[in-house]
Amino acid sequence: MERGHRLCSVQNRQAPPLYGRGGRGGRRHVWAVLLFLALLSSQTAHAQNAAPEKPKVTRILFLLDASGSMMAPWEGQPRWNVAKRMLSKMVDSLNAYPNLELGLRVYGHQFPNADKNCQDSRLEVPFAPRNAKAIKDKLTTLKAQGNTPITYSLEQSANDFPMDKTSRNVLLLITDGLESCNRDPCAASIALQRKHVFLKPFVIGIGAERDFGKQLECLGQYYNAAEVKTFRTVMDDVIAQTLSKTTVSVNLTDANGKPVETNVNMTFVNNVTEQPEYNYVHYRDAQGKPDVLDIDALQSYDLVINTVPPVRQANLPIKPGKANVFTFKTPQGTLWLQNPPLTPNPYGTIRAVVRSQAGATVTAGTFGTRQKLLAGNYEVEALTLPRTVRRLTIKQGQEYTFTYAAPGTLNITSDLKGYGSIYELNDDESQTWIYDLPYGGSSKVNLPMQPGAYRLVFRTSNSTGSKFTDVRNFTIRSGQTTSVAIFGK
Repeated sequence: MERGHRLCSVQNRQAPPLYGRGGRGGRRHVWAVLLFLALLSSQTAHAQNAAPEKPKVTRILFLLDASGSMMAPWEGQPRWNVAKRMLSKMVDSLNAYPNLELGLRVYGHQFPNADKNCQDSRLEVPFAPRNAKAIKDKLTTLKAQGNTPITYSLEQSANDFPMDKTSRNVLLLITDGLESCNRDPCAASIALQRKHVFLKPFVIGIGAERDFGKQLECLGQYYNAAEVKTFRTVMDDVIAQTLSKTTVSVNLTDANGKPVETNVNMTFVNNVTEQPEYNYVHYRDAQGKPDVLDIDALQSYDLVINTVPPVRQANLPIKPGKANVFTFKTPQGTLWLQNPPLTPNPYGTIRAVVRSQAGATVTAGTFGTRQKLLAGNYEVEALTLPRTVRRLTIKQGQEYTFTYAAPGTLNITSDLKGYGSIYELNDDESQTWIYDLPYGGSSKVNLPMQPGAYRLVFRTSNSTGSKFTDVRNFTIRSGQTTSVAIFGK
């Protein structure tokens, strides 16, 4: 969405039943409202001054169970009759929609149950605009009699949707039973979602006990329709979610809840496919209000606010058809990694590692740069020799300057080959290892080091015992070169 572009507000009112009061006229009014919302939601974000993009096509594939169990009675009539009647009304109501295409795939209707056919699935009505009559006519010719090959039907549905990467592909499974072909429909559904064949499917379990849905929840968004009136309501809700407009606004505040933070990358990660669906750089206007984002509510997301360290909200509770507003506290300050005033700097480029209070690495930076961090306590380690470590507190809106002492240089003048190390001398006269000379090679080095007291321990490679180890203490001063000579013994 363009910055500065304002969308009309959407009130959070409960949608009336699609087949409720008011008859056909009321139903037309409801769908006219949803049509307006659907047209709004089909517009995608585009750059400043760019021409509006063509509205997305939404394709809904009804995957209908026609297994033998669908002939079981349901409040005085076969489940199959109820499902066909409700589906006919649904497609009839959707027939006038622009940018909407419907399709019908049925399974379990071509072979009797005794055949246990696990490939009894067929696309009966391909996708087309305004094809309600074709779907209704086809439903009158079908009979429920066979097996329940849900997994096979899901896999075959991948070929039903046209190869159009810009469309919204929706699958609605209506079933009264579980997979009967010893396969895993949940794995198939996730695999197809990861391939972007369709969005997170809707699953309506009809005439079923509550425990029935536990085995189908992994397929997608599951609804239990144990009663006929519930089935009608559920279908209304599914279509309303599919075609109504959903927006999301994200407030980034300081510790006191003031909307002062912005310009932070935000990623909406599909928590089924684990792939990023939307990437935005946060924006707020002069009044502190964030902009409004069009988010497809037919998927579920983890929101990652890419501060340092990041803030993650798992299973962002987006309500379809609503103007959702979320608030996150992301108070930030700035860490300035400042080089000491020494030209030229014998270190060249120096990096630093930033760790959380718990010791986890948060980020790494180069001296001479600034890095925003969430307010909190950190440990910063400059990769000097020896390393410079400091604990610090980053506060909201403040800048903390971290630097290291201007280095001096150690110059070992001799060129003897051998083995040696450099130690830092502590105030209590103990020593801490900081550096190994090139193993078995020349001892000749020019080494930038922090000011302080040190010790060189070295033995030449041709010496005949440990007793010939040479030990030299020396001092490094900022901006100066200290020369140390090594003699063989």
